[in-house]
Amino acid sequence: MCPGPPPWWKTRERWSPPTVDWLRPRPAGSAHTDAPYRIRLAEPADLPQLAQIERGVFTDPWPEAGFRELLGPFTRVAVTGTETIAGYLVARRVLDEAEILNLAVHPGHLRRGLGTELVRDLLADLARAGARRVFLEVRASNLGAQALYRRLGFQSMGRRLGYYSNPREDALILSRELAAS
Repeated sequence: MCPGPPPWWKTRERWSPPTVDWLRPRPAGSAHTDAPYRIRLAEPADLPQLAQIERGVFTDPWPEAGFRELLGPFTRVAVTGTETIAGYLVARRVLDEAEILNLAVHPGHLRRGLGTELVRDLLADLARAGARRVFLEVRASNLGAQALYRRLGFQSMGRRLGYYSNPREDALILSRELAAS
């Protein structure tokens, strides 16, 4: 019997998670300046990039005007060193409750922890602002987003039937308590 090439599974590289400096623990209150990504509040000049990412990620995208209406202290972007937006999070707060309305990461920047870091950054700001609970909806089929939110302490509260369109789909309602800051 002649030895042939090794089986395909023996020739594949082992996968290991990417290393992103800002995912390492950092001192409280430190800025995101020592990393390849920096989180900052969204600005009007960011709107075209936000809309472009939105169109590339979602089947039923928000218009640019939708972002304009929600610019404020809880809408943030993750930018590269060249100020290219790699991801964004849109949220709002009313009294002691908040809602995450939209979270997206550019496909070229996926699996680097950006979504997690955007949510963590938001949760810290919301707690400082006096919010006690955060809500969000997520597509029932979006298992990756559900896993991200559950890792961050969100729990299922219910379901909105037919909430999403294009395609029509249920939304899971998730929430999380925030500790007073």
